[in-house]
Amino acid sequence: MTTLTMAAVAAPFDRDLESDFARIEQLTEKARADGVGLLALPEAALGGYLANLDGGADGPPALALDGPEIARLAAIAGDLVVVAGYCEITADGTKYNSAVCVTGDGVLGNHRKVHQPLAEDASYGAGDRFTAFDTPVGRLGTMICYDKAFPESARALALDGAEIIVCVSAWPGSRTNPSSDLTRDRWKRRFDLFDQARALENQVVWLSANQTGTFGSLRFVGSAKIVDPGGDVVSDTGVAGGMAVASLDVGRTLETARRAMGHLRDRRPEAYPPVVTG
Repeated sequence: MTTLTMAAVAAPFDRDLESDFARIEQLTEKARADGVGLLALPEAALGGYLANLDGGADGPPALALDGPEIARLAAIAGDLVVVAGYCEITADGTKYNSAVCVTGDGVLGNHRKVHQPLAEDASYGAGDRFTAFDTPVGRLGTMICYDKAFPESARALALDGAEIIVCVSAWPGSRTNPSSDLTRDRWKRRFDLFDQARALENQVVWLSANQTGTFGSLRFVGSAKIVDPGGDVVSDTGVAGGMAVASLDVGRTLETARRAMGHLRDRRPEAYPPVVTG
């Protein structure tokens, strides 16, 4: 039996990169002390998220995938596998809302957010794929925030062999009729439902990290969690900041979940209508 201890973080991050790195170092040290092998940090952990979603908002510093900041993140990760969100800039100057997966050996995977809510496309280009990749803790898939609202995102990763899917978010509370009690916020409810549904329908282990606190006009719902392949939440921070931690034998857990009803195995692609585009 090989047990993996995983952690998903709910914490605030802002434009002060030095402060962000200091927080990441503290979280990584705590995770390492707890025996964690896989650590999920929120969307935009390096530099904070957009100040608003109305278009043209102040954005985080743009970082190159092969630049010193990602190398610094990898050095902090050391023997851990760490996923964190950042603003990626490419050689042609295009910016993407991205999530990078690193260890001390360097970059293992990089995902560019495909689905863009509200006016996020005014600040970022859109990614165009979901691809799983191998890591020291198993085959992973990553996605960012609104990506999880689309079943095809997680299904593509599961069909590519992802055993664990890490979704990093800067998911805010409702923009209209917000609740003064975040635990009763309807956008928090959607956040939680998507986490459980995506884990269950694909029978994967699901890590969900999210920002907390406020930034610009946004108030984040926290609620970092780990969900098992049956859709059950095994660890959850609630709306407060913290670290959701759980230990699972991933291989055995997936085998048990898929033994009787295997949602990937029992698919009937020939019965599904073709995807309509445009």
